[in-house]
Amino acid sequence: MALNPRIDDWTGKVVWLVGASTGIGRATAEHLHRLGARVVVSARNAVALDVFVKAHPGSLAIALDATDRDAMREASARIVQSHGRIDLAVYCAGYYKAMRATAFDLDEALRHEQVNYVGALYLLDAVLPLVLRQRAGHISLVSSVSGYRGLPKALAYGPTKAALINLAESLYFDLTDQGIGVSVVCPGYVDTPLTEQNDYKMPGLITADEAATHIVQGWKDGRFEMHFPRRFTNWVKALSHLGNGLYFKAVRRVTGL
Repeated sequence: MALNPRIDDWTGKVVWLVGASTGIGRATAEHLHRLGARVVVSARNAVALDVFVKAHPGSLAIALDATDRDAMREASARIVQSHGRIDLAVYCAGYYKAMRATAFDLDEALRHEQVNYVGALYLLDAVLPLVLRQRAGHISLVSSVSGYRGLPKALAYGPTKAALINLAESLYFDLTDQGIGVSVVCPGYVDTPLTEQNDYKMPGLITADEAATHIVQGWKDGRFEMHFPRRFTNWVKALSHLGNGLYFKAVRRVTGL
């Protein structure tokens, strides 16, 4: 059953992706451009954005730091001025450093919070008034299977991704009656600059292009949650429903941590 309005024709759709210089964000932007969307890409890396625009005629780059509230508002206003509306806003900016309690770093933990969660709030601040006026549009937040339950080495990362899942669920209650779609993306392991730092074998690893295909299909199907690859994420979801004792034991056995 579709929980959101299905998006099966991207021709002329105005899509703003924040965190689109690399990884899942860039791959999704490329995919949507091929389907005819009017793509706007944002990230801190202005050079990477310029490369994207040169390779994708008709797209627009707006360099910004996702943790800058004013910059996010200004970017939204610029898009409306140039394109007239926003049909889909995607928050895919992310930050990850492995962390355990035995080496807790407050500054690093707060950096995760600012990029992974607070930046999403700044996006909402910038686009919610617009989509509410439009009574149309879609907001999509890229979380992670790390947000389902606590995991070793995810002391800083996991809680921010859990917050995004909760945020998307709460948004869904408030916005669907207004004609606005809401979705959350929970990838497993995707080959991106963030995961390159992992020092262990990543089960079910897929490419960013494969991830983008799953995401776009999810929007077409009207899904609320997209998680992939299913051969891995179904197992993680099942594991997350175990009682605490069994869950801790199973994760320790699988990870060796």
